[in-house]
Amino acid sequence: YFKQINLSTPATMVMPTIQCGVSDMPVVGLGTWQSDPGVVGTAVEHALNNNYKHIDCAMVYCNEEEVGAAFNKVFSAGKVKREEVFVTSKLWCTNQRPDKVGPACAKTLSDLQLDYLDLYLIHWPMHLHPEHEKGLFPLDDEGKAIPDPSNPSFAAVWAEMEKLVDEGKCKNIGLSNFNIEQIESILTDCRIKPACLQVESHPQLPNLGLLEYCKKNGIAFVAYSPLANPGSKFRRPEQKNLLDNDVVKGIAEAHSVTPGQVLIRYQVDKGNAVIPKSVTPSRIVENLAVTGFSLTAEEVDKLSDISKDFPAPGYRTCGVKHFGGHVNYPFKSEL
Repeated sequence: YFKQINLSTPATMVMPTIQCGVSDMPVVGLGTWQSDPGVVGTAVEHALNNNYKHIDCAMVYCNEEEVGAAFNKVFSAGKVKREEVFVTSKLWCTNQRPDKVGPACAKTLSDLQLDYLDLYLIHWPMHLHPEHEKGLFPLDDEGKAIPDPSNPSFAAVWAEMEKLVDEGKCKNIGLSNFNIEQIESILTDCRIKPACLQVESHPQLPNLGLLEYCKKNGIAFVAYSPLANPGSKFRRPEQKNLLDNDVVKGIAEAHSVTPGQVLIRYQVDKGNAVIPKSVTPSRIVENLAVTGFSLTAEEVDKLSDISKDFPAPGYRTCGVKHFGGHVNYPFKSEL
């Protein structure tokens, strides 16, 4: 799966890459979801100064201006060049209307202080009301999502995403949180194929069927929440901490690494990219240091089997079930 592998120390290692459209995507990146303003910029700066070459962003995280300031500071210093870093951002649901795609991307580029994105994703398949008083999360009095009344099609929105590639604003375009049927609808009508699918993936929810589909169709698979969100503000009371799982801990002990490193390497050994989030300097460095070991096929299978402790397809930590009534909600079978 990999373009290059160098099993050297974190300070000098060359990170493996996978093909993502026309680009090479480093397999480990820094996620910025739930990284609060005031700390996210420092985290991004620390990551870039410690050999990270992949940063994952999104407008709805409400921190892109601070991330952009960190980009500007690091790139201006000259130690790291912009073209060495793979940067992703995402089109939010309230901008999933053809006339809003271009302006939304322009705002993200301005906030991130960049001339182009390496990857721009449709964040979720649900279009939401673009001009509602409740802003980015328009919900009615019953807590249900308010869709865009114009009901824009995937094909119409995707055509505008393709124009961003034509204009040089994005090198690649892709999808996030789409199911197979929804991806198929894009593939049927597209001029530029989705380069990537970004979804939640970890041993409690390995998404193996979706992964197989992506590999068959030449779509890069990027795993978010690879540790199953142990510190998430959306964590549910019944959620089991994957870092405390006996199988994970046993494999970590066998390789003399941390449980978190096992969960990150789990994605790498399946040929995926992975974007663990952290704002803790030592953890940021630790999360990248996963090229010095690899898991056996048996260990990967043991980790995937953890999902069998839950009803199929597994335990999803980011289901945004308040959007469950939307016609395009991707996980209807899990409601």
